[in-house]
Amino acid sequence: MTYKKEVEKIERKIRELFPETALEKNNYLSKKYKANIYLKREDLTPVRSYKIRGAFHFINKEVEENNSKKFVCASAGNHAQGFAYACHNFKVQGTIFMPTTTPKQKIDKTREFGGKYVKIILVGDTFDEAYEESKKFAKKEKAVFVPPFDHKEIIKAAGTVSVEILNEFGVKDLDAIIFPVGGGGLSSGNTKYLQETSPKTKIFYAEPLGAPSLATALEKKKVVGLDKIDTFVDGCAVAKIGEEPFKILKKSAEKVFLCDENRVAKTILEFLHQTGIVLEPAGALSIDALEDLFLDEKRAKELKGKNIVAVVSGGNFDFSRLPDLEERRLKYEGLKKYIVLKLPQRPGALKEFLNSLGVNDDITRFEYLKKSAKNFGSVLLGIETNKKENFEKLFKKLKDNGFDFQDITDNQLLYDFLV
Repeated sequence: MTYKKEVEKIERKIRELFPETALEKNNYLSKKYKANIYLKREDLTPVRSYKIRGAFHFINKEVEENNSKKFVCASAGNHAQGFAYACHNFKVQGTIFMPTTTPKQKIDKTREFGGKYVKIILVGDTFDEAYEESKKFAKKEKAVFVPPFDHKEIIKAAGTVSVEILNEFGVKDLDAIIFPVGGGGLSSGNTKYLQETSPKTKIFYAEPLGAPSLATALEKKKVVGLDKIDTFVDGCAVAKIGEEPFKILKKSAEKVFLCDENRVAKTILEFLHQTGIVLEPAGALSIDALEDLFLDEKRAKELKGKNIVAVVSGGNFDFSRLPDLEERRLKYEGLKKYIVLKLPQRPGALKEFLNSLGVNDDITRFEYLKKSAKNFGSVLLGIETNKKENFEKLFKKLKDNGFDFQDITDNQLLYDFLV
């Protein structure tokens, strides 16, 4: 059986669990980019992400072929919920290892989907620690381990997203598509299917700037582990892309867009205000990458009026993160900065500083760090304004008035330590 036929067979089986997710034309994005922008709404599956596809197919295959009744996985997010839902559907026992740092909301949601068929074990501070424990458990208890992305069957199941897209579009009408990339299961599974079915479709990929596992692997021509990653886009913040996905992607990755995490935050908030749709950071990645896709004038001209799909991979958003999103948006737009000011310890010095501020400059944080010398004190300041040019004026005034200060907004080490 060809890959195409295998994926289409899996897609028909998935229909027993939930209907096709919506393929919606988004008027806001279409107008913004002068093209027909469609969203594949994987945030509308029963578990609000595409991960249910792989978990369902993998467990279904094991039950049918091997009569397996005991399964295990490691996850702190969407894979856990898809796994739990699938275990409940097939009435099999599932054990999920999650880091102790997993938010309670995610734990409760996973437990809700799995019910009596799922047991959650919290262990370790990181996913890697939970993963190692899950592998030990699988060996000891003879449970079937369900991987999140690095497996041929998981990859095939992810490819069902494109089956649904082409069912609605038709092969001739899909001009371009953007996939978010984390471990690579979604992007590779759909890439392979589209190459067989719709070879004229241009395929693009979006990764977090702070976790470029695919881009790095392509550059090095092999899978490598990243020493450090930014975990803001948690659904795609993977230190090492899967070996199986990379076998497919290394032959076909035409363009990988690296999306600034702060810009992704801006995109989430902008999209929420404009459309009312709530996206998790990984789910917003392909929408955010549209900005890069149309930045190139030649490409923008080629894509004008064309049909483009952005795959929205998930919508499990924790609303307690809203303040962080707003902070990141302001930083990206240059409307908020943090500075450490060396403030003279004399009467009138504070007033001189305050007089340097413009009418639209607002102090959002004022914190004495320490008295660095007998005559000076270090102050951490958070300042917001309505135009980024205002900071040039403010910094010039401070220098003219003899103030010593350091802008730490983009100094990640100092920012993490002080802010």
